[in-house]
Amino acid sequence: IRETCTQTNSVLPRCMEGQPQELRNPAAMENGTEPCGEERPSEAQETTVTEGAAKIAFPSANEVFYNPVQEFNRDLTCAVITEFARVQLAAKGIQIKVPGEKDVPKVVVNLSEQEEEKAELKEGANLAPGDQPRTAAVGEICEEGLRVLEGLAASGLRSIRFAREVPGLQSVVANDASARAVDLMCRNVQLNGVAHLVHPRQADARMLMYQHQKASERFDVIDLDPYGSPAPFLDAAVQAVSEGGLLCVTCTDMAVLAGNSGETCYSKYGAMALKSRACHEMALRIVLHSLDLRANCYQRFVVPLLSVSADFYVRVFVRVFTGQAKVKASASKQALVFQCVGCGTFHLQRLGKALGASGGRVKFSAACGPPVAPECGHCGQRHQLGGPLWAEPIHDLDFVGRVLEAVSTNPGRFHTSERIRGVLSVVTEELPDVPLYYALDQLSSTVRCSTPSLLQLRSALLHAGFRVSLSHACKNAVKTDAPSSALWDIMRCWEKVCPVKRERLSESSPAFRILSVEPRLQANFTIRDDANPSSRQRGLKRFQANPEANWGPRPRARPGGKAAGEAMEERRRLHQNKRKEPAEDPVQRAARLKTFPCKRFKEGTCQHGDQCCYSHSSPTPEDTAEVAPGDRPETPSQNPPGPANKEMSSLQLSFV
Repeated sequence: IRETCTQTNSVLPRCMEGQPQELRNPAAMENGTEPCGEERPSEAQETTVTEGAAKIAFPSANEVFYNPVQEFNRDLTCAVITEFARVQLAAKGIQIKVPGEKDVPKVVVNLSEQEEEKAELKEGANLAPGDQPRTAAVGEICEEGLRVLEGLAASGLRSIRFAREVPGLQSVVANDASARAVDLMCRNVQLNGVAHLVHPRQADARMLMYQHQKASERFDVIDLDPYGSPAPFLDAAVQAVSEGGLLCVTCTDMAVLAGNSGETCYSKYGAMALKSRACHEMALRIVLHSLDLRANCYQRFVVPLLSVSADFYVRVFVRVFTGQAKVKASASKQALVFQCVGCGTFHLQRLGKALGASGGRVKFSAACGPPVAPECGHCGQRHQLGGPLWAEPIHDLDFVGRVLEAVSTNPGRFHTSERIRGVLSVVTEELPDVPLYYALDQLSSTVRCSTPSLLQLRSALLHAGFRVSLSHACKNAVKTDAPSSALWDIMRCWEKVCPVKRERLSESSPAFRILSVEPRLQANFTIRDDANPSSRQRGLKRFQANPEANWGPRPRARPGGKAAGEAMEERRRLHQNKRKEPAEDPVQRAARLKTFPCKRFKEGTCQHGDQCCYSHSSPTPEDTAEVAPGDRPETPSQNPPGPANKEMSSLQLSFV
């Protein structure tokens, strides 16, 4: 650490400055367990933020990154890690105590890599008769508990919340490469009284994880929430997490993952992203593919627990296991996407397939394809090729149900409990074996007709014998196992109810070609009771509204805090809706237009005076009569009146 601080042209963190150099414990510094110094008074320009059970001091200048909109992210992470700790410690006979949770026995599911090996396990079932069950409370060191690493901790808010809200922890290493951030972490750790659990470290997150590749030194939970892409850290993370450990990754570079720059997405995640209404779920599956691809290099593979698209980022929670036989099946879990550029119809092509078991081992081979013709069978347009992406389920519904139950029975634990309940409820309603989805407005826009209600389309699919669900990633998503031909037949039947003016459609347009085919399936749009999902009936907060003014990704933290708070807010305000014409004050508009005066103003004959602007109406006959004939300037040429000249005069007036 001393070398790292020297190379970065800085001193040791202030929590280490008060000790003589020869008295510092090198082993403790290497393990990140050296205690911080005495609590120092806050600097002049600091802001205190209370979130969850943590109280954090932040510099007013933008020296250390903080985004209040990400509170949902941090609350969800605490809830997931709590349930993960419950599962892991229950196997060791340890019961966790969550603040606000009633002391009732819970059924714990053993989350192993084998789906068929899942079984229910009572907490403390492996204890001998007469033994008292061991418990782990919040804020206490559990010797057999989880070892947590937050690789990019900034102020340490997330790590401190782990220490104060998640039971069953052995230690939390809060790491950051910035000396200012580590100094702030030390003070916040002392402020919250969690120095026995949270150990600040200053190091490159990649090097720190590479140093913990040995099985005995790996972390049980690794949390990565960088500013932008986590791609540089994924290779080290999949090696530093323990067997069956939890890896939590946030990606905020949604412009790349949503298809705005496919080549950049390939360079970071090893997949081509496509512009699609299903881009948010595609982003989740691209991140899962990237994690599994990096883990496969070390004979490891990932098992998704929960994958969420929220606001301006995606968040995935996966477990990492080791197994050469399972790694061979990874190719059959990935798929390419063929998407029509005209109607948006997509088809998935698996990269591999299982041939069957031979000698107790499953053999795999390359899949055959492609699943589409050179031209789309519905509209005749070409296909785009995207991926590879993760084609297996992106959630463990058993685990998600346990997190949902814990949050529902203890809603006062988190500030965003209402939104967590809504999002997880929609997640449990999603079809797990159906990748991607269509958007309701996209379907109607393709055929140029009015949009049916969501319940009408869902009812038509259910009447036809298909399954359908929503998606937490899009409010008007239609996730169904119906083939694309059946989906377009339903839209053709809807167009007969709300006809389109065919004469206005181009013969080469997707709408004309789709509607020129008679539907084979006769859709029934009668509303069914099961078409309305449970989360919608209960009125849960399923999709987030704007949490605050000018919300979104915050600016990158700057050394020295060069961007003051007021200047940052002004920049956010100016950049918000920058592609839309803002409402303009009439006085400001007149002042702006004043820079473009009319022709008469330049000649000095405009009757509007200082109020002149190029958009005012032509002078009335009364205004013209007020000007004396001698005061009118002579024009270089006087054209005799005539039809042509009258037309020219009207054009000149309209131009003026």
